[in-house]
Amino acid sequence: MAEHAMYFADEKARKVYLAKQIVSKVFVYFFLTLFALFMIAPFVLMVAGSFINYESFHEFSVSADFSYLGFTGKNWGIENYKAIFDMSSYNFPAYFLNTFIVAIGSTTVTVVTAVLAGFAFARLEFKGKEGLFALLLATMMIPGEMMVITNVMTVDEIGWRNTFAALILVHGVSVFYVFYLRQTFQQIPNELYLAAKVDGVSDIGYLLKVMVPIAMPTITTIIILSMMGAWNSYVWPNLVADGNWGETDHPMMLVSNGLRYVFSINDQGGSDKEAVKIAGSMIISAPLFLVFIAFRKYIMRGVSRSGIKG
Repeated sequence: MAEHAMYFADEKARKVYLAKQIVSKVFVYFFLTLFALFMIAPFVLMVAGSFINYESFHEFSVSADFSYLGFTGKNWGIENYKAIFDMSSYNFPAYFLNTFIVAIGSTTVTVVTAVLAGFAFARLEFKGKEGLFALLLATMMIPGEMMVITNVMTVDEIGWRNTFAALILVHGVSVFYVFYLRQTFQQIPNELYLAAKVDGVSDIGYLLKVMVPIAMPTITTIIILSMMGAWNSYVWPNLVADGNWGETDHPMMLVSNGLRYVFSINDQGGSDKEAVKIAGSMIISAPLFLVFIAFRKYIMRGVSRSGIKG
């Protein structure tokens, strides 16, 4: 800003310019701060509400101010979290195990299909490639809800209800991730591919030894986002995983719909137990929050790489 000011011959014009710059920056920072507070306020209230004893939660929730955030020790505690884990008869550990299996399995399948398809569309030459890729992109305009009925009918027809196959393979292909990786692969100079072909390196060998290591930030981003999507999945598991796995007593629910099921049939689902529900939501959200904090730099690095070509 000071560098621009030296080009003003008139001192008054320089001061006006500086004043406008300062007002503009103040307005931008004020708006960003207000937006950040608007986004983080529900999360802060969620954390606070999860530690408030449910006898006092109703008073807290209807309060017009934040006076109840100053509760004494008797109003705060971990009783809500204890109530969640006291529901041992509802197999909460099994819900978490199911979610980990589905998250890891669907992420693995998604990464493999995205890497292979992205490489094919970025480097290989075959008839109709551009048209096929445009058709795939067009499918992103179709809401996923339109295919739910046919997917459920297909799962029932092949006998995959209440199986990990139905929960994992439905998320096995993502057109967005294929497009995402294709953009990253196209940034890699094509001369490397031609040189590898001259040396007799196969396409798979070139992909694994050259393109995958270079695109690892983008692939890491896909892994994180795919795991987050599988962990948060609710609608699809609620449709195809509502019983036990085969003839066993192992429930097939994931943590999201499992928690909802517990509260729907348990006495603690009453209106005076809302704080317990919030504590359950915190338990579900905690792993994702920790994963994001640990790998946020990879997400930003992958986003920045996919948007730059050259």
